[in-house]
Amino acid sequence: MKILKSAALLQMALITQLGMAQAQEHPMGFFVTSIGLGDGANLGGLDGADAHCDALATAARIEGRTWRAYLSTQEDGKRGVSARYRIGSGPWYNAHGELVASDLDELHLSPNIIKRTAVDENGKKINGVGDNPNEHDILTGSMADGMAYFPWAEGDHTCSNWTSNGEGSAQVGHHDRHGGGNTSWNSAHGSRGCGQEALNGTGGAGLFYCFAAD
Repeated sequence: MKILKSAALLQMALITQLGMAQAQEHPMGFFVTSIGLGDGANLGGLDGADAHCDALATAARIEGRTWRAYLSTQEDGKRGVSARYRIGSGPWYNAHGELVASDLDELHLSPNIIKRTAVDENGKKINGVGDNPNEHDILTGSMADGMAYFPWAEGDHTCSNWTSNGEGSAQVGHHDRHGGGNTSWNSAHGSRGCGQEALNGTGGAGLFYCFAAD
């Protein structure tokens, strides 16, 4: 009995060491924010969202990387900034050293983004369908290909370019690839509004994706 227990403990230790080795070999370049900014979808624009990514990564002792929030914007008369072109060219690994996507094409066609891999900066899972509360709505403001909405698109998809905590809507994805709308990680449906309560009401918490763009 003692031999079996010792063997099990040794196996667990080896698995832990393997995970640590993977994380060291492949520095984190992708995470879901563990917390939002507490003001609904008012993130202080793209600059505020990028700063939040950097602060969380720094707190997790991941330094020396250029962090960008996976968020698009909308503009009158022309296409806004596209999340797809804010985040570098990859590859991107999560906090456990698991490959999320090798490049932009894989990221937007067949990424390894599911509840198990779409973890926060500390490697912890984000609540999804079946958890209480469900927080799988991740702010993106983007279409499925990672592009910003066309200038003639109806409605607000970015909560006034991430400055509104009241009226408007934000396009969100599902990090767990489950739930209503569709199972897209980056473009499942629009939120009911831009305030914290409205985001919570559709299964979110004002969280967003962060990518290392260097």
